[in-house]
Amino acid sequence: MTGPGVTAAAPARLEWEAAGCVHSALWQSERGLAPPRRLERVDDRLPADRAWALASEGTGLLWQGDFQNARQLLQALARRADRPPRRAPAPLPFPERFHRHRMAQAQRARILGALLLPFEAGWRIPLRRAPDVAAACQEAWGPLAAGRAVASLRELLGAISAHEWRRRGVELPALARLAGPGQTARIHPHYGVFSPVRGEYVDLVAQAPWPGGRAPACAFDLGTGTGVLAALLARRGAAQVVATDLDARALACAAENLQRLGVADHVTLQSADLYPAGRAEVVVCNPPWLPGRPSSPLEHAVYDEDSRMLRGFLAGLAAHLSPGGEGWLILSDLAEHLGLRRPGELAGWIEAAGLRVLGRLDARPRHPKASDASDPLHEARVREVTSLWRLGAG
Repeated sequence: MTGPGVTAAAPARLEWEAAGCVHSALWQSERGLAPPRRLERVDDRLPADRAWALASEGTGLLWQGDFQNARQLLQALARRADRPPRRAPAPLPFPERFHRHRMAQAQRARILGALLLPFEAGWRIPLRRAPDVAAACQEAWGPLAAGRAVASLRELLGAISAHEWRRRGVELPALARLAGPGQTARIHPHYGVFSPVRGEYVDLVAQAPWPGGRAPACAFDLGTGTGVLAALLARRGAAQVVATDLDARALACAAENLQRLGVADHVTLQSADLYPAGRAEVVVCNPPWLPGRPSSPLEHAVYDEDSRMLRGFLAGLAAHLSPGGEGWLILSDLAEHLGLRRPGELAGWIEAAGLRVLGRLDARPRHPKASDASDPLHEARVREVTSLWRLGAG
């Protein structure tokens, strides 16, 4: 983000030499990674073991062969990355196990991200059997009107997947139950905006009783993302909802979803860090559930460094609640099971903010990892509970 007196950094470029000439292209990395210092132009003749060795040492592999063969090579690299060690490591306690898992995932992403593709103007891939990815790339990365670019095949596949999510949308039963004639119940996430695939937290907001038993005249939705909770509050009868976010992608995504869901007249979107001005009878916040530093833009929806958003919500809530109003905090206790937040620490922050707990609604997660015994974090995930904390001032 740029503001007064701040100069935007020039886009990074990747350079390489071929046939005695120096070539240059825009470097596209959603994760903000620097271009590789070493680059090799490779094609269908590259064995997977050699590709693995080069990628492991930090060499970028600029693909010049058949596109579908590049996809097969990426799958071969993924299989090598996912091979179990020859000797099972000694079991580690949390949070060491979690940190080791994150390091392994980062290493896996770095190696798989070394397989690079060339792009020409209009995001055209100049390779045999390459698909038309212009729409997906345009949505994800913006226009490439002229010149050339290089991006990893892995990031391209992510952009294609996001394009399909955006096209199809995600059906949410909680919205469907409140839909009027001809109204949709689908949320269409944009690239870089976290999809509401974990529907249990949406169900909790649909079930929570209104303060005083009546729909509020004004509600706040902090960190709105796709706009799903703002839409739900409006469909439940909130006369006006103010939804905030700092991410321009999220605000654009929310605006599109609110219009499609037919509630745009009841929701005002604002670019703000947490709270808008004024007070509300209901203030909803679904912060990232794990303390930690995000390593990519999408991880900002999962990791909240130093619990900044969570603690900021609690610290500002009393000053933004109308008399008799409630703050609804949606939070998983996975951080406690992973050893990332001490037992009782959340209760201490609530008390320190001058708040009291009025009630709590709980739900068990329904996502596939919750029942996957092979997941390295299964021992913690199987105990996870997602809660909606009803908080009052004083």
